[in-house]
Amino acid sequence: MKDIMRVWEELHQYGSSEDVVISEDIQQSWDRSEQFGVDPHKRFCDVTLSPDQLQEKREKNSSLLEQGVEVINMFYQYLGDPDFVLFLEDRDNYVLARVGGEESVKLADYSMLVEGSKWSEEVMGTTVSAIAKICKEPVFFYGYENYCRVAAVASTSASPIFDDRGRIIGILGVAAPYHLASPYILGMAITAARAIERKMALQTAYLRSEVANLYKTTIIESMSEGVLTMDCRHRITHLNLIAARSLGIDRDSSLGKRIEDVLLPGNDPFFAKIFSNKRLTGETLIIKQRKSGVKLAVSSTPLIGANSSILGTVVILQPMKQYKRLIERISGARANITFSNIIGKSDSFKYALMCAEMAAKSDSNVLLLGESGVGKDMFAQAIHNASKRAREPFFAINCAALPRELISSELFGYEDGAFTGARKGGNPGKFELADQGTIFLDEIGELPLELQGSLLRVLEEGAVVRLSGREVIPVNVRIIAASNKNLVEEVQKGSFRLDLYYRLGVMDIKIPALRDRIDDIPELVTHFIKSVGPRLGKKIEEVDERAMDLLMRYHWPGNVRELNNVIERAINIAPGKILSVNLINMPNSSNVNSPRIDLSRNKDALEAQLIRSCLQKHNNNRSKAAEEMGISRTTLYRKMERYRIQ
Repeated sequence: MKDIMRVWEELHQYGSSEDVVISEDIQQSWDRSEQFGVDPHKRFCDVTLSPDQLQEKREKNSSLLEQGVEVINMFYQYLGDPDFVLFLEDRDNYVLARVGGEESVKLADYSMLVEGSKWSEEVMGTTVSAIAKICKEPVFFYGYENYCRVAAVASTSASPIFDDRGRIIGILGVAAPYHLASPYILGMAITAARAIERKMALQTAYLRSEVANLYKTTIIESMSEGVLTMDCRHRITHLNLIAARSLGIDRDSSLGKRIEDVLLPGNDPFFAKIFSNKRLTGETLIIKQRKSGVKLAVSSTPLIGANSSILGTVVILQPMKQYKRLIERISGARANITFSNIIGKSDSFKYALMCAEMAAKSDSNVLLLGESGVGKDMFAQAIHNASKRAREPFFAINCAALPRELISSELFGYEDGAFTGARKGGNPGKFELADQGTIFLDEIGELPLELQGSLLRVLEEGAVVRLSGREVIPVNVRIIAASNKNLVEEVQKGSFRLDLYYRLGVMDIKIPALRDRIDDIPELVTHFIKSVGPRLGKKIEEVDERAMDLLMRYHWPGNVRELNNVIERAINIAPGKILSVNLINMPNSSNVNSPRIDLSRNKDALEAQLIRSCLQKHNNNRSKAAEEMGISRTTLYRKMERYRIQ
């Protein structure tokens, strides 16, 4: 305490103390406190309501008082530590109620932190509840941050309480000796404030008789996650219904018992994690129940008291499905393409689509084959979205893009300390996160041979083991693999496992190249114009006949992806609303097929058409055009003049 007082004295006298820095909000509040004329050395709060005034205040805030008193009493009982004082203030910083141990209440009396006292900035200068009201957000104070010396002996937390219109109606505060200072207490104050808000909302929405029993469990039952709290001997002190269901135990009969005694044998990995007195965040663990195992995302926080003693543990249990949906929102692990988004009417392409639609109805692994750019990723997303796994995660992984040394940890996860730079606490792999969903392994032919065996083991056993881990984690994942290589040839070369090829290729689908479905090009071009044009702020209304003819004669080594890029480039540089032939730029003009010739035309028309095509092929380079046609440049000029070719 002497150190805290010394810091407080130095901050007031010199404006700083060693490495202690107070925030700008607090410094501004100190300045205002000085302007208000608040004496920083006052011994107690000197503004207190009379009994009649206090009664009037309580009646005016009857709903807040009724719900708040119940909550702070519940939290005090939950804390089980007499050193804490919980207090409830109204919107004007008048104390309406308080609760605490006998000795801690005596200390509060010394500073006049009593019912009816006013702890506003104008009266007591900078206090945790005053700042919470001014900033409209939860606040945690070390003792020396208080303006008045009498309040500097405690660490305090406060959270504003809002009504359904977002207006502050009160403040909930928690005071404790400075040695119990912990941001965790702020979390409790926030939780209690939110509980009061929910209870008041419930009181407004329902008749009191219908929710009387619900009030007692509002704090933990209103949470969407399972909440389990234990004391230092692992005895269950609080357990909401979601946690009880997740653990497969009866809530009422489990309270007060050691958790090891109520869970089935075989849950040692779970116990080891939550008894480690280490903070866990989203750890994937299997809870053994009577008929099966349940996979949960487990977060755990030890409650640390004086002398670093462990007072208990708070455990949050989140069903993996709910946890995975959170991961999906953060990482974008979703498929956006459906079969209705895939364009193509040629016979070969319609057959590939038919096979893909059949594959979607099955749960077997799928192997998509085809050149780069044919749309294998779109097929994979469409299959997932048409399958029974559509509501589950979809992860796409390019096996060629990941560094060789990271593929294993990316797919299968790793434990704490598995390698230099590993995330503290470990990290789940994509197979864990995609449980019940789909993983799309693009360019599977690039997967290192040593990892092919690990992937095969996952497919055969339906389980993964993290890097440097020992726990076997069951997973149910459908694999859609894709390759632009001939995997049979890769097997013959010894660079791809035959047994893995058979496992992946239960249903194999060959997606035709764009040059084998030329009749689909006009529809694809129209689609790209409609999707790309608005994004670029361009409105293209027409593609001229010569441009479309060129597009349909090109070999398209990059397939649909290349066509998309060519159209996007043309739209970017188009001066008007028509895509003309001079806007179409092919990366390799040698891939343009010979022009389609109408033999019914006369010789002159045929010769003129050949000259135009040859000039177009060589970007109007007349020397190259003449050389290819086997005529001199003079002859070429003469014929161009004759046929009026510009």
